[in-house]
Amino acid sequence: MKRPRPTEAELNAALKKRVPDLIAPDLRILFCGINPGRYSAAAGRHFAGPGNRMWPSLFAAGFTPRLFTPFDSEELLALGYGITNIVARTTASADELSKHEIVAGLGALEKKARKYRPRIIAILGFGAYRTAFGQRHAVEGLQPERLGPSAVWLLPNPSGLNAHHQGEPMIRMFRELRLYAERL
Repeated sequence: MKRPRPTEAELNAALKKRVPDLIAPDLRILFCGINPGRYSAAAGRHFAGPGNRMWPSLFAAGFTPRLFTPFDSEELLALGYGITNIVARTTASADELSKHEIVAGLGALEKKARKYRPRIIAILGFGAYRTAFGQRHAVEGLQPERLGPSAVWLLPNPSGLNAHHQGEPMIRMFRELRLYAERL
């Protein structure tokens, strides 16, 4: 069943909403977005925007057995994956977040890492990672930092607003994470 698109009024009202974490103890990977966009907050689901490439990337890289939609997201937990954000506040664009919010969000993410103990936290967004960790030249893949007991992996932001990484290069980066996680 196709779900109706939110109206402009619903998208504007979503700026006051939060998207709950999809998290459980001992996950293989906790995917960590930057923050919810209006579309995701209106839907109450992570990566719900129509141009978001998260779900196609997860499927193409072999994380999911079929192409999930944001409304299938709870099925990720059974596969050992979860979703959270660095910053809980909803915005129209991640550019609206302050450096202070991103750095503070890192502290909250570390608390989640200690509480839930995912093997890997995959940060989805180079700019957010570089800001939060103070690593101006970080590139994709395994990072030297850890969050509590969790390894940290850097991937590009799958938002449709991010034109820097698309298609096969993005899928390759997601696939490398899956293969690394399978070896742990």
